[in-house]
Formats: sequence, structure tokens, C-alpha cells
Amino acid sequence: MRRTLPAVLITVLTALSLAGCGNSDSGPVIDQVREAGVLKVGTEGTYTPFSYQGPDGQLTGYDVDVIRAVGDKLGVSVEFTQTPWDSIFAGLEAKRYDLVANQVTVNDERSQKYDLSTPYTYSEGVIVTRADDNSITSLADLNGKTTAQSATSNWAQVARDAGANVESVEGFVQAITLLKDGRVDATVNDNLAVAEYQKQTNDTGVKVAAETGDTSEQAFAARKDSGLMPDIDKALDELRADGTLAQISQKYFGTDVSVPTN
Repeated sequence: MRRTLPAVLITVLTALSLAGCGNSDSGPVIDQVREAGVLKVGTEGTYTPFSYQGPDGQLTGYDVDVIRAVGDKLGVSVEFTQTPWDSIFAGLEAKRYDLVANQVTVNDERSQKYDLSTPYTYSEGVIVTRADDNSITSLADLNGKTTAQSATSNWAQVARDAGANVESVEGFVQAITLLKDGRVDATVNDNLAVAEYQKQTNDTGVKVAAETGDTSEQAFAARKDSGLMPDIDKALDELRADGTLAQISQKYFGTDVSVPTN
């Protein structure tokens, strides 16, 4: 035993040393992405038309196409992990993926906590109610009402700031279901998502009752000090300049949502 113990220790220490050298969590994320040739991206996969399952069962959508185009500019492949919105940032912080591509609205809190890219989508907030409800015609009318929202979304905060009680849901479709069932009074969301829902379903049971007056800018999000954003922003600049962002926008919206409306 005395003669074999040092050999065992050496074996263990060597293995630990090699494991440490192979630790993929060390160094800036951009270096890991370049070395692996893969950009890992978190997205919902249930948020039409931004990130959803196409008729063929494959992940598609505006955000999906944009980040794939960014990956092409970076010379890396894109690997997606689908996760509900309310846990998407927890997955980012747990290092399940490098980047969130899911209409992350730019605000002060997120800017302080995460690395955010330059915006690649500009949109307006709208309030959706039942078609026969005329009690809500402005943001102020949400005071005392109940809205259905993803709890951690920017629109949930808009509703709360207006004095609404927020019922947490996993996504927009669930919010519409609660609304039509009479369990909530309204839902606040992105005008692009609402327009897409109405186009796909022709749902006459709901209507856009008012605009919130909020212009939103959406960006990609990464962990703080990831080192990713200079490369991501450069890729977005190139995609904007060569017309790719406009082309992807036209595909999903019939207009260019990658530039400010004003």
C-alpha cells in the first residue's frame, strides 16, 4: 500500500489538472465561442413570429433567422436551447447558453445586469381586450384591472406601472386564452406579436383597444463582461448595411422592423 499510494495520488492529481485545463467556463465567452465554433442561444420557441415551431416542426422565426445570420457573419454555427421566457435569464446565468435571442426589451435594469447588443427590432406596445369590452381605451384605464403577462417581461412592468394587477402566464397565447375566458381584463404586448396572432387566427373575439405609448427596442442579451457584443454588434451593422435585416423583416412582417419607426 505504501508503495502504490504515491502513484494513485499522481494519477488523481493529473486527472484534476487536465480537467481544469479543459474547463470551458474559463475566459471570455467570445473566446469560447470562437474556439468551439458554436454560439449557444436560448430562445422560447413558442413566441410567434419571433421564435416558434414551423409547419415542419423546425425552429424558425424572426429572431431565429437574425441570430443565424449573425452566426454566419461570425463564422460559427448556432445551437438553440428552448426555454420558457420566465426562466430564460436564469438559464443564461447558469451558463446553459451564451446569448438570449427572444425580443429582449432594452431597459435600465437589464442594461446594468447584462451585456446588450444594439437593437435589431423596434416596436410599439398595445393593449388587447375582449372585442365587446369598451372599458379600456387608454393605458390609464388599466388601473385596477387585471392583465395576463409573462411575469418577468417588460410588458408586465408596463401593466404594473399603470396600476394593473398582473396574472402570470407562460406566453401570449395563454394570455389570450385567459382573456377570452373572462379571467383577466386585458393583456399588454408587442404590436408585432399581436398583429401576427390576428393574422394567423383571424380571432374576432379580441381587439387592440389602445396603444401604450411605449416604443420598445429589442436586443440580444449575454452575461455581463462576456466580450460577445463587439462582434455581435459588428455583425448586426453588416447585416443592416447589406440589407439582410430588412429582408428578414419583410419575410415576417411585410415591413422593416429593424430600424426606428420615427
